[in-house]
Amino acid sequence: MKNQTMFHLAIPINNVEGAKTFYFEGLGCEVGRENSQAVIFNFYGHQLVCHVTKASLTPQKGIYPRHFGLIFPAESDWEDILARATQQELKFYQQPKLRFSGELTEHRTFFLEDPFYNLLEFKFYRHSDAIFGAQELVAIGDRS
Repeated sequence: MKNQTMFHLAIPINNVEGAKTFYFEGLGCEVGRENSQAVIFNFYGHQLVCHVTKASLTPQKGIYPRHFGLIFPAESDWEDILARATQQELKFYQQPKLRFSGELTEHRTFFLEDPFYNLLEFKFYRHSDAIFGAQELVAIGDRS
């Protein structure tokens, strides 16, 4: 992994054990270093650091503007994480759906909510060039 660029994200939690239940047991992420104030997960090759906060954690009112997640290169990988989330009875914030059907930006998606109200999106794009390309298109996210 020395030569691989990884994404790092830090998110708020209010207890380490709850984070381990969701991310390790639920999603299958490996646990890295941990102490009573934080835990690090291997979030599918990226570093997810969960920091305990005493601040009140409250649900968001919708998926915008803040959420994070993964884009899978193969539809079968997306289906596998969907099956795991269902089997582990993780909380779905939005059920699986197809966005922008028939368009270059067509993708399958679903959202989970962790026990600390962090929203996670899992996607598979039918056309991988839509992930960063297709600048001529303006649709981003749900249509109004």
